[in-house]
Parts: sequence; structure tokens; C-alpha cells
Amino acid sequence: MDTQGIDQMLSVLRATAAQAGGKAGETQATAAAGGVDFAQVLRNTIEQVNQTQQQAEDMAAKFAAGDDNANLHEVMLSLQKASLSFQEMVQARNRLVSAYHDVMNMQV
Repeated sequence: MDTQGIDQMLSVLRATAAQAGGKAGETQATAAAGGVDFAQVLRNTIEQVNQTQQQAEDMAAKFAAGDDNANLHEVMLSLQKASLSFQEMVQARNRLVSAYHDVMNMQV
């Protein structure tokens, strides 16, 4: 599992929290020093999940077609990996939406 995307997402969330807490100068310094673009992290994560699902589908299709190189064990593992990565992405999305709603409902 690639944890780089998760680490990047956490750094973005920390920077946003610091900015909301009145530490905007630190956040700007982080961005100037090579901060993380949240949209790019999200895009990369979605692409990785998509690639995992496509690979699993390809393996399943080869197995169903009777390809000698595809075995059931590897096909089932790839399908489970694709399923778990999709579930993780959905949970992350749900948490982001929930955090967004919490921020939008804050009284200023």
C-alpha cells in the first residue's frame, strides 16, 4: 500500500488546520517550501485506485478466457486488493465531506 498519498493528504489537512487556527504565516512558509497540492494528491489517489481495479478486471477476464498464465489465487487477491482500495477511497471521501460540512457549519 502506498502511504505517500496519505502522508501528503495529512500534511495538507495539518496546514489547513494551522491556517484556521491563526498560523497563516507557517502555512505560507510550508507552501513556499514545496507544500502539497491537495487536488493533485486526490487525483493521484483516484488514478491508483482506478489502475488497481483495471488490473484486477484484466486478470479476471484472462482467467475466465482460460489463459494458462492466470491462476485463481492471483485473480482473487487482485480483486480483493481492488475492492479494499476502493473502500478506503470511499471512506476517505466520506471523512473529507464530513470535515467540509463541519467547517462550513462553524460560526465565525
